[in-house]
Amino acid sequence: MIRRRQREGESAGLSFLDCICCGFGAVILLLVIVKIRQPVVLEERGAELLSTAAHLQAVLVDLLEQNRQAEEDLVVTEASLAERTPELAAIRAEWARTEEDLEEMALTAGFLERMKHIYEHAREATPRRAPPTSLVGGIPADSEYIIFVVDTSGSMLKYNWELMIQKIDEILDVYPRVKGIQVLNDMGSYMFTGYQGKWIPDTDSGRNVIRRFLRGWRAFSNSSPVEGITAAIHTYASRYDDISIYVLGDEFTGDSIQAVVDEVDRLNRDRAVRIHAVGFSVLEVDGRLPATIRRFSTLMRVLCQRNGGTFVALQPR
Repeated sequence: MIRRRQREGESAGLSFLDCICCGFGAVILLLVIVKIRQPVVLEERGAELLSTAAHLQAVLVDLLEQNRQAEEDLVVTEASLAERTPELAAIRAEWARTEEDLEEMALTAGFLERMKHIYEHAREATPRRAPPTSLVGGIPADSEYIIFVVDTSGSMLKYNWELMIQKIDEILDVYPRVKGIQVLNDMGSYMFTGYQGKWIPDTDSGRNVIRRFLRGWRAFSNSSPVEGITAAIHTYASRYDDISIYVLGDEFTGDSIQAVVDEVDRLNRDRAVRIHAVGFSVLEVDGRLPATIRRFSTLMRVLCQRNGGTFVALQPR
């Protein structure tokens, strides 16, 4: 019994020593592992730091280069400014002279504006035109520009066309030469669209072309001269003086004579255009004039009277 207990005590002691030895061995092994890993970590960190340092050095070199370039650009800019200083001074001097010229021009413009008012007042106070030197069937021929407004309606073509051409021939023959001619129909359509808003040059060949073209001219008409008269005044009166409109027609089919008179007064308020008219007529079966012909005569008589012209009514055919 005593020996068995001694053996058991010896076994327990050896087991304890084994555990202690294993523990110390594990600790030593851990220390060995840690000591081996630490140089590797330090080496990696060192490589990273060297890489960062190299990158920062490259950035610094680039910044130094940019700074050097900026200094060179500054030197060039300063030199350019120094060269342009005399040019800037010359520009300022020229600007000062321009301001002086503008002030002088403003004074001149004011003077001219006053002279314009004086001239317009004098013009309104005196007759616009000299007494007529020639007459065509009682109509004066004394203008520098003439516009024919021709009624191209069926009644004119059927009954009065040849006589109308004859009257235009007589008017053209009385004028030795004018600055411009224009031909519209009663709707405001131009005989020659290429000269719309312009003047047909007054030449012998130009007059002959107008005469020839009249014989075959067929343009739509509403048997009312209103559109042609207003188109002629609106287009030419504001740009030219000494204009005469010759209206050749037979009928007025519009609604209101007074409305036409008021519109022409508005367009020709300074009477820059003189309006003349030749009225053609045909009797009805009972020997009376149609109402549209009587209204044409009334309208043109009023327009001619208010716009310095003459109205001539031809005898019925």
